[in-house]
Amino acid sequence: MTPISIRREAVARACLKRFEGRQMQFGSADCVRLAAHAMHKLNVPVPLLKGVRYRSELGAAKALNAAGFADLAEAMDAMGFARIAPAMAWPGDIVAGRSRDDGPFRYALSVVHEYGAKRTIAFGPNGFCGVGTPDLTNPDDVFAWRVSHG
Repeated sequence: MTPISIRREAVARACLKRFEGRQMQFGSADCVRLAAHAMHKLNVPVPLLKGVRYRSELGAAKALNAAGFADLAEAMDAMGFARIAPAMAWPGDIVAGRSRDDGPFRYALSVVHEYGAKRTIAFGPNGFCGVGTPDLTNPDDVFAWRVSHG
């Protein structure tokens, strides 16, 4: 194993340690905080979240809109990471897939657990965080970003 792969697998383990089994709670245990934790563990600053506080879905949607983004994929693009095919994703990279139809964010973020995004760490439909298999069947609904580490 290379030092980069060891570090990235440690990032995935750190995300699991912090979030696995936790119930979704806006502002402290949600997909944005999960992705930010992975970035932090890769020594990547997350300036978009500096000073941003929210405790509800409505508060999170207002914060996203106030920052000038239509959805979470736009916010991830603003981070400056290269978009990649999900099949190219490494542990610690970020994947966005369609969220529920009536939700204000359009996408939900997850952290890659296994190479190729075969499994990701995410908050599932049951509201709890865990490792699961993302739906990668429709490439128009799934985006991935290579999180460049510092």
